[in-house]
Amino acid sequence: MAGLERCAHPLRTAEPGGPGGDLAAFASMTRGAAIVGVGEASHGSRELFTLKDRLLRELVKREGFSAFATEMTWSAAARIDACVRTGEGDLRQIMREELQDAYSLLNTEQLLNLFSWVREHNRTSPRPVRIVGLDFSDAGPEQYERILSWAGRNASALVPELSRRYAALRALPAGVGARLAAYSALPLAERKAIAQDADAAHRLLAGAGKRDPWVLQEARVLAEMARSFAFDTDDPAQATAVNRHRSRTMAEFAVWWQRQTGDRVVVSAHNGHIAYESPMPAFYPVAMGGVLRELVGREYVAVGTSLHGGDYRARTATGGVGVFSVGPAAPGSNEHTLDQVRYRDFYIDLRTAARDRLLGEWLNTARPTFVIPGRYPNQPTAPLALGRTFDVVVHLHKVRASVPVPVSVSVSQPG
Repeated sequence: MAGLERCAHPLRTAEPGGPGGDLAAFASMTRGAAIVGVGEASHGSRELFTLKDRLLRELVKREGFSAFATEMTWSAAARIDACVRTGEGDLRQIMREELQDAYSLLNTEQLLNLFSWVREHNRTSPRPVRIVGLDFSDAGPEQYERILSWAGRNASALVPELSRRYAALRALPAGVGARLAAYSALPLAERKAIAQDADAAHRLLAGAGKRDPWVLQEARVLAEMARSFAFDTDDPAQATAVNRHRSRTMAEFAVWWQRQTGDRVVVSAHNGHIAYESPMPAFYPVAMGGVLRELVGREYVAVGTSLHGGDYRARTATGGVGVFSVGPAAPGSNEHTLDQVRYRDFYIDLRTAARDRLLGEWLNTARPTFVIPGRYPNQPTAPLALGRTFDVVVHLHKVRASVPVPVSVSVSQPG
């Protein structure tokens, strides 16, 4: 389509580092935004994450962004954030310990390289880049200790009641995978009681004579986590409700961070989350991006990613991880048309493109689009109208499967 060709900006590479002149137009597309969502069409493709690394670096250097908020738990991100701010700790070990179960697809060399760059950047930068977790399905023991330690120093009378309210959560097993399995296996009535206790703890801290916004946020994360486990997901309506809760809460966490710190925030998540319209409304009735637009208006910009074909990693029904292929995109799909542009990889501002009447009609018509879940088998296409879903799209011709962080094995030397 000639209109797409006129609006497209060629992308030199999806790899971070090197000259960034080809991203000058991208920087201008995000100018004035407080929050920029950068999506991935799959959770398991290498170039989609190296691209995020490259875009983050450019937005930090060109536009002053200073937070990377991602689709991992608040608790896990807090450990990574401490490591990249202080330089203390082993990123590989933290990722291996925290990115388990549903988050195992994030334990990749690509994200390790991104976090390593942030740590190096923070060594000399007067404004460090922070790592923020938007999700809340798990919390490590450090999160409870931070709350109770603060209470011990500032509101000691609350400690016994807080300890009682958090007792069941703190009694869950060590380790993310074991903790999630044990929590999910609890009877629904017990999970509801835990949710009531976590909410009571949050309200107790909110009503204290001395309050700290960071402690309140940590307590809110715990309350939202417990609330998410109190839904009866065997009921289809409740299963949909928990996803609505997740989308809204992740958006509210991103906005809380931006308003609390003043940081301009890059939000990293699946395309289905950063979008304005959910590509799977029966499963996710609202998208996080739609809630962000509701909360901050035009200060949110949604950047989707698109691929013509390639490989991705996904979790299997048996709990393992495999490599699967998708594409080439079929005629009539959004990706098939995008791939007709003469550039192998490129990006396009859909807001500008839509000013052309014919192109605007094409952008506002739903067509099959790759929205690849983190599980396999799956249905990788969904009807999606690009112009109603994103502000900017970065199209990659081909992607490869992401590379997991290898497990270090110590070998004993013969004596």
